[in-house]
Amino acid sequence: MGTSTTSQPASADQALDVTVPSLAEARARFLATLAGRAERTRRTYATALDRLADFLAERGVDVETASRSLPADFLEGFYLWCVRRYGTTSRSCPTYLAGVRAFCRFLDRHQLGPDSYARLEAGLAQVLARHRYRTPRVDDQIPAMLVYVESQPLPVERAALLTALRDRAILRVLYTTAVRRDEAVRLNREDVADGRASQALITGKGGKERVIFFDQATSAAIRRYLDARADRHRPLFLRHDVGRGAPGPRGERWRLSGDSIYNLVKRVGAAVGSRATPHSFRHDRASLLLNRGADLSEVQDILGHASPETTKRIYAHYETSRLREAFDRYSLPPEQRVTPADDADQPRPRSRSASSRASSSRIAKK
Repeated sequence: MGTSTTSQPASADQALDVTVPSLAEARARFLATLAGRAERTRRTYATALDRLADFLAERGVDVETASRSLPADFLEGFYLWCVRRYGTTSRSCPTYLAGVRAFCRFLDRHQLGPDSYARLEAGLAQVLARHRYRTPRVDDQIPAMLVYVESQPLPVERAALLTALRDRAILRVLYTTAVRRDEAVRLNREDVADGRASQALITGKGGKERVIFFDQATSAAIRRYLDARADRHRPLFLRHDVGRGAPGPRGERWRLSGDSIYNLVKRVGAAVGSRATPHSFRHDRASLLLNRGADLSEVQDILGHASPETTKRIYAHYETSRLREAFDRYSLPPEQRVTPADDADQPRPRSRSASSRASSSRIAKK
């Protein structure tokens, strides 16, 4: 007698031929998909997932848990955990939430999550509070930083001279173009035609292209620096310290880092009593343009904001001040809106002397 076997129904995972990874494996796969994103974005998202792991650990969920076994409310739970830990005014909450949201979209895209992204977002929407974006404080010492640097005597020693000329060019570029620090780092000499171009096409945050503009003083600072370098290395801004090692292909190993630009700005700022950062130059440029009559949409394009809502959220107070100016300029009190003709048509109260004369006339007639 032959033996018979009863086939077992295939699970949904088997039917889809999907191997459900652990949370740690899903994290590694997600971070690998960010290879084309900016290094800063990758670091921010990795930190966000570290905070998610902290939250899940407090709920008894470790990194070996299957990604589909995550709690169905983990996104809204993570947000509330961040609020309790960092407060509603902290920038950490929206920053970490953005990273975890991106992770949730990855899980949904590959069918690895506990629920659809739409359902996770629906739960989050019930508890999500609006976070006010703090109005940026514009440092009025930004122009003084450039004046200070350019007033210093240039060194004679070659490495020190190149460093001084480079620093002048960097501050000019930050001031004039309002580029982000990472965008300045990625600039190449062909982008600026060795200082002969009046504009350049760059790829900014989120892979978004935009045009930046140079004035004559900025172009002259770039040309002077490149002429003094007398090389054909590709990066616009290079290291000139003794520990930089070999230049590598086309000088890429000598490309100046974002930390170096940050330290430059902090050093020069301290010399003039400023606490500015590289990002302060963006706020300074935006406030200058808005104060001189530029529209928010124009400032959005110059700063490279992907959404007009970002520009409006950060700089809405300038729009309000312009509305107030229009209100004051075109408003009139009611007294000034009454013309003499209108005034003549209105009944006037009789004066006391007139009443007395009329009364005396009636008495005389009697």
